[in-house]
Amino acid sequence: MRAPAFWWHAPAHPGWAARLLSPLSSLYATATARRLRHTGWRAPVPVLCCGNIGVGGTGKTPLALDLARRAIARGRRPAFLSRGYGGNLPAGARVDPDRHTASEAGDEPLLLARVAPCYVGADRAVSARRAIQDGADCLLMDDGFQNPTLHQDIALVVVDGATGFGNGRVLPAGPLREPVHAGLARAGGVVVIGADRQGILDSIEKNGPPCFTATLQQDVGNVPHDRPLVAFAGIGRPAKFFDGLASMGLAPLRCMAFADHHPYTPTECRDLLTLAARLGACLVTTEKDAVRLPPAMRAQVTTAGVHLAWDTPAMPERILDPWLGRTDA
Repeated sequence: MRAPAFWWHAPAHPGWAARLLSPLSSLYATATARRLRHTGWRAPVPVLCCGNIGVGGTGKTPLALDLARRAIARGRRPAFLSRGYGGNLPAGARVDPDRHTASEAGDEPLLLARVAPCYVGADRAVSARRAIQDGADCLLMDDGFQNPTLHQDIALVVVDGATGFGNGRVLPAGPLREPVHAGLARAGGVVVIGADRQGILDSIEKNGPPCFTATLQQDVGNVPHDRPLVAFAGIGRPAKFFDGLASMGLAPLRCMAFADHHPYTPTECRDLLTLAARLGACLVTTEKDAVRLPPAMRAQVTTAGVHLAWDTPAMPERILDPWLGRTDA
């Protein structure tokens, strides 16, 4: 499902659809608040959540991957906890990227498991116990800010600098899972990814959570620069991928956008291949999309990765130190 356009209207001018759906938003916000009153299991190892207040892609997975790599560099043994959206593995299952498919584990867990052990399931406490049994000494939740099953020692709210908090309204009138003030009250930090076009940093009061800033940089070393391109993506905001290619001097002839976590059908794969052949172009997509493609299709598509670039080197350390403890203590 693609987000309706009115979700991204200015808060002062939300439109008639958002106003009409406001009563349902109140019910959704009340249900979320009630669910969050439950006390989750407190793990014997530190837990950090990379979550968000709204729906859609904000950069949570690249952030989680970056922090995990830094934790490993400090000599720690992190494990990821993910819902495993779209998968069907039993709760607490460890993802094997060499054996499991996206339809079994979800797309993001396959990417996470390449860096550190990843466990899936809606009940994060079940996954946490399994990870700790397997030797994890710190846990990273990719999403789950509104999931009360596991106590979060530190919760980071990740925000897309281009879209911010949308029209500021809760589902279904807007893109938020809970009111902004409620989410920020529980946050240990806010990470704004990309240029802050919505004034997010200015809107957070001085006594609010600490703010960090970073950008997503496209890795295009594998992408041909001497051939036309057809780009396609089924992520939270496909335009972010297309803009990333453009920032690296690549201008695809066509940009095909699909819904987040979109499962590519044989017909869609055939159509993409036909279009590329007709244009004499190379197909390029994201890592997250690539794991959802059939193996035969994946072999005919170039993958462009992405990595997080912090605005200052001190920012990730200010997150890692309270989560893991200072290594020089």
